[in-house]
Amino acid sequence: AVVIQEMIDARVAGVAFSKNPITGLNEVIVEAVEGSGIELVQAGKTPDRWAARWGGLIQQPESTRIDRALILKVIKQTEEIAEDFGAPVDLEWVYGAEGLFWVQVRPITTTAEITIYSNRIAREVLPGLIKPLVWSINTPLVNRAWIDLFTELIGPHPIRPEDLARTFYFRAYFNMGVIGQIFELLGFPPESLELLLGLEGGADRPAFKPTRKTYRHLPRMLRFLIDKLRFHRAVEQELPKLKQAYTRFEKFDLAHSAYEDILRKVEELIDVTQRAAYLNIVVPLLMSVYNAALKRQLSDLGVDYAKFDLMAGMEELAAYEPTVHLAALNSRFLGLDEPLQKRALASRPENWTKEPDLAALARDFHSFLDKFGHLSDSGNDFSSQPWRENHEFVLKMIANFSPPETRGKKLTFEDLPLKSGQKILVRWIYQQARQYRYQREAVSSLYTAGYGLFRPYFLAAGENLAARGLLDKADDIFFLTFEEIKEPDLAAGDRDHFRNAVALRKRDLEAAADIQLPELIYGDQAPPPRAAGSLSTLLNGIASSRGYYAGPVTVIQSMQEFDRLNPGDVLVIPYSDVSWTPLFGKAGAVIAESGGLLSHSSIVAREFNIPCVVS
Repeated sequence: AVVIQEMIDARVAGVAFSKNPITGLNEVIVEAVEGSGIELVQAGKTPDRWAARWGGLIQQPESTRIDRALILKVIKQTEEIAEDFGAPVDLEWVYGAEGLFWVQVRPITTTAEITIYSNRIAREVLPGLIKPLVWSINTPLVNRAWIDLFTELIGPHPIRPEDLARTFYFRAYFNMGVIGQIFELLGFPPESLELLLGLEGGADRPAFKPTRKTYRHLPRMLRFLIDKLRFHRAVEQELPKLKQAYTRFEKFDLAHSAYEDILRKVEELIDVTQRAAYLNIVVPLLMSVYNAALKRQLSDLGVDYAKFDLMAGMEELAAYEPTVHLAALNSRFLGLDEPLQKRALASRPENWTKEPDLAALARDFHSFLDKFGHLSDSGNDFSSQPWRENHEFVLKMIANFSPPETRGKKLTFEDLPLKSGQKILVRWIYQQARQYRYQREAVSSLYTAGYGLFRPYFLAAGENLAARGLLDKADDIFFLTFEEIKEPDLAAGDRDHFRNAVALRKRDLEAAADIQLPELIYGDQAPPPRAAGSLSTLLNGIASSRGYYAGPVTVIQSMQEFDRLNPGDVLVIPYSDVSWTPLFGKAGAVIAESGGLLSHSSIVAREFNIPCVVS
């Protein structure tokens, strides 16, 4: 057939994409010029540009003579045409005296292969600079646990652990395209990727809820739901087994073991820690679900969740709280007379046992390290020095510890204004929320301690490589990957092979320390890094603990800087881990570069009743 179209005397002409052809995001892009479309598609004239998501403009020109109402009409009809075609479309349009005409439509075929990486979630889960060896262990360890969870929900799939994330600038970035595909397979809206990325848009933001497509997965999802309703029993059964397994790794004689035997034990440690990683993912997710359900119930009762004491009376939680034990140690330290305090600070804790007056402090000190010595700046980086290797720092922390102030009595379950018909449901949700909060602490403690065992194993392997002349020192091994150290004989032919690789990566990591990170990376090639320091004077974040506070700012990059924080300071941190909890007792407010409403920074700030802004 021959298509004959009437020539429109165009006042305005343009193109429209129902999906961003560069990023693959679900946003309408409109470009327009005054006059004929030839100016746009052939003459190369720079058009005015608009972008819209969920009924709201997210980008528009600073000044234009093109009518805004026309552009909004183009956006609306672009969405309608794409829905009729059932696929993303590329359109051409003209506007003349008789109105808006659509003159061409064709499918967009370039968006399917675009991969989008985001560090929005990754910087909370795997914060900070990540050394090559840490990444090569964490990727199969954590990502395989996530894939096991996805398989339970959607059945067999081709996604591999390395598909979920990769590093740019020595930082973790998640492959949001893969995660978005999983949610679409589950029947969530096509915009699930944009929702996961937390992108801005208009008031027509789609709800993150199941659709009719979800029902085909219903049998599997019901099995998943039933399994997770009684998951606390599985946790109770698995924790003792994992503790027993980790004890065997602790007792392994690294000093007198062959290099190959050390790496074989590392492989076994990966398998055990993957089981712990699965619990460390599922238990916090379930805690979040029941916390959200309880928050809704309390809201219906007119009770502020921030003023409710979820863990009232659960004394066993103290076993996982370093703050409680630090307060006891601080009290014992302050109970010493001043000369004894000075002698304690001037000597090493292992020498305290020689002095009768310091023996009790020494006993409590080593008991504290037995419980919390595995903690470090980051529980996801086994290259970080743990507390047990830095007695001087722990002693300084004990001497300078400030217990959190009691800031008003919180409501307990018994205080709730429940009617008889409400008690059964609310009590059940309350008990589940308490149980999973406790299990989260138990699982997190075990996982962090077990994960920390990679450090002595790899340092022992590093000592072996250094003795062979392949490394300068043992901890240089953290700048190699696990695959590389599995084949040290390959490097033996070139004695400087590992040394050169370590030197190059140290230099690159140092250069990446102070760059301004892009939140999103499109495609597998990262943009050139930009130097930090180009931030605006106004910073925006997410309020995660209610209140207002003014005070001097102290930026803490590492727990090693603990003693720089004065009581009442605004604590500014890149992120927070369990080991950072003692800082919150001194802070008047917290600002964290990373995090969300249920991140560690947010939870602890709410418990201490101090304001917190994250992300």
